[in-house]
Amino acid sequence: MNPAATASRDTRHVPDLAAALALFEPLAHQPHEMLAFAYLDPERRVLGMRHTHPGGTAAVLVPVRDVVADAIAFDTVAVVMAHNHPSGDPTPSEADRAVTRRLAQALNAIGVSLVDHVILARDRSASFRMLELL
Repeated sequence: MNPAATASRDTRHVPDLAAALALFEPLAHQPHEMLAFAYLDPERRVLGMRHTHPGGTAAVLVPVRDVVADAIAFDTVAVVMAHNHPSGDPTPSEADRAVTRRLAQALNAIGVSLVDHVILARDRSASFRMLELL
């Protein structure tokens, strides 16, 4: 996996789930699972993003260490995570739940909040926050 991070003051704003879905919508139709992370300032403006390059069709490993390092580098207060399910079913798997818990704990340890983990699957989506999994 070769993640790519961008670091520019972004004019996008992610105050709610609708904005997160719009931000990450390009993932919805990818043929392979991909991850993306948005690093937010206190007003929920995007400070930077990290995307993974396509992996296999079944799973992508979450680069927890890289996400924490980016959170520190961007001096972020919150992160939104997103990934796609090429199968078309946005239901979070047990692996999705476990990695989300692990990432939330790692970010919490440095004073950063994992605001949501959004799963996009073609025309459907799931939000860990809305499902009360975060």
